[in-house]
Amino acid sequence: MTDTVTIHPDDVRWYAGTFDRVVDNVEAAVLGKRHVVRLALTCLVSGGHLLLEDLPGTGKTMLARSLARSLDCTFARIQFTPDLLPSDVTGVTVYDQAHGEFSFHPGPIFHSVVLADEINRASPKTQSALLEVMEEGHVTVDGRTHDVGRPFMVIATQNPVEQAGTYQLPEAQLDRFLMRTEVGHPDAAATEALLAQSQVRDRAAGLTPVVDADEITQMGRLADLVHVDPTIIAYVRRLAEASREVPDVRIGLSTRGALAWIRTAKAWALAQGRGHVVPEDVAVLARPVLAHRLLMASGAAFGGVTAADVVDRLLEQVPVPRDRA
Repeated sequence: MTDTVTIHPDDVRWYAGTFDRVVDNVEAAVLGKRHVVRLALTCLVSGGHLLLEDLPGTGKTMLARSLARSLDCTFARIQFTPDLLPSDVTGVTVYDQAHGEFSFHPGPIFHSVVLADEINRASPKTQSALLEVMEEGHVTVDGRTHDVGRPFMVIATQNPVEQAGTYQLPEAQLDRFLMRTEVGHPDAAATEALLAQSQVRDRAAGLTPVVDADEITQMGRLADLVHVDPTIIAYVRRLAEASREVPDVRIGLSTRGALAWIRTAKAWALAQGRGHVVPEDVAVLARPVLAHRLLMASGAAFGGVTAADVVDRLLEQVPVPRDRA
């Protein structure tokens, strides 16, 4: 037996209340997408990055801007294009003639929330400029390391159907994203509400911050203290192992992916007002955390099998722990 840290009920209530306050604020601009907003905030609290893959006009950019405006922190948008250079993202070292020395000019990546719009339009060389900063939280330019600070989150968007002028994200880049999800079209009520307010061209512009960077950091620290029962850990381990044995999957879930799953489950559980993880937390996050990390076999597409199908099948086949965590 090992000692576990118990989160004080007041801290649980503060976290859940703060979480809902941010979600409510974002949802004032992104109508009818509460679940997606909760996923995005969970990703931020967990110290991860989010990939939004959906059709044009579904609110991907609006979600990113609304989340950033709900936080008292800096925001930058990078439009990824084929001619974008790595230095356009990370920054560049220039020679200052007045002082006779080289100085570093930081790029737009040095903000708390960075929107990488249409990330798959940039060349693989420019995409690779994000690998270090997304994994380690700093960039290296001319042999010198520069920290981007905390909190830090990249929200990337891409269009899944338009292939002209795009580059497929490599596996190493996909693995840097803690979650991948879709926004989708709003339901009937939300659509009618948006249409009735068609004169509002920028719904995110009216939002004001409801939390600051220190509060987001504190939320992350509390999420780290959430208890994960050994039965839940064994459940995630069995799911990860089972993903590597599916015939339609060439490469299953990695250990890094399983760790990401546990981290997000902690943050999600605390948002539900619990200081412990239950199997439902693992299941609800399965598709966003797991699907984009599965490398499908070449024949899977011909059989109509998707990574999401594999995730659903795993949840059905792997026994769920019966005891409460």
